[in-house]
Amino acid sequence: MSDTPAASSASGYGLSQTGPHTVSVAPELPYLPRRPRPCSLRIGMIGCGGISEYHLRADQALGLDVVALCDTDPARADARRAAFYPKATVFPDAASLLADDSFDVVDIATHPRERVALVEAALRSRKHVLSQKPFALDLADARRLIDLASSCERKLAVNQNGRWAPHFSYLTQAIRTGIIGDVTSIDFSVQWDHSWTKGTPFEDIHHLVLYDFAVHWFDIATVFLGGRRPLTVNATVARAAGQPIRPPCLAQVIADYGDAQVRMGFNARTRHGQEDRTVVCGTEGTLRSFGPSLTEQTVVLSTAAGDASPRLQGNWFENGFQGTMGELLCAIEENRDPSHSAISVLPALEFCFAAIASANAGGASVAPGTITSLPASA
Repeated sequence: MSDTPAASSASGYGLSQTGPHTVSVAPELPYLPRRPRPCSLRIGMIGCGGISEYHLRADQALGLDVVALCDTDPARADARRAAFYPKATVFPDAASLLADDSFDVVDIATHPRERVALVEAALRSRKHVLSQKPFALDLADARRLIDLASSCERKLAVNQNGRWAPHFSYLTQAIRTGIIGDVTSIDFSVQWDHSWTKGTPFEDIHHLVLYDFAVHWFDIATVFLGGRRPLTVNATVARAAGQPIRPPCLAQVIADYGDAQVRMGFNARTRHGQEDRTVVCGTEGTLRSFGPSLTEQTVVLSTAAGDASPRLQGNWFENGFQGTMGELLCAIEENRDPSHSAISVLPALEFCFAAIASANAGGASVAPGTITSLPASA
């Protein structure tokens, strides 16, 4: 988050502080998460591991009522209940939780391989579902669950929380207004340290960067481009010198859309001077977002009128997790599809699978949609 005007925050980021552009006023755009009616729908949670803390913090901030919890390790569920919702019931397993009819929505925050069966069981128990990301390991499973949700008349959404990160959400809304014209290129450059995964199950994921992490960038690129799919994707990965974890820490991706390109560069072993930068160029202007982390970002809009920097509120984890659950509940209340519906994430999954397949093939071109499941090496 940043509330510093572009003219005073430009140093070190390649922005001109003098010259033909003047500082203009950034448009006010609806980038903040929507808030559902408090306690209008009750929630159950399956999976009380590390990420569940952020789900439950968001639920508390929105004034939501979580009434049921379960985990394969009952002690973790007990700890989450004590910390966040002391009146919630801890169930011994997912089946008994889903058999309970005292709540309407289930938040499934488990790892992907067991999640398909849990999502299916939740839908069949007539629960609306928020699924953790990445949504599925196979597009056939994803489409089957989408069809099941439709036949059960339930909402199925995916926790692609990056869509509500303040900088990404503002950029999305600005692109949709047409203020920068047609998008011609998108560049993501991310340097951070992912060595915290050493000794955790995440270290067993060979394509940790392209699969578990970059799925946010595959998704937001798809959102920025209105759901368009690339014609081809080329990707490579490499080990960084001195990296302490097994998965390759370096990755790059180029996606060709014919009249536009998306370029991504990741370095997950940046010990000092970390930075996250996004540049979206259009026919009528450019949007830039930059900062030392995913949660500290300055946004600049550059058009013929000059440079403008909005004052953004919140950060990725606060806004992101409030956004995914809040938007799902609002969609249920308004009887419409949520903006992060499962069907909306399919192009990003195709993008992700194609990038990993390309990396496995030494950077060869791969057409999204031709790889229908997560490559085995991931």
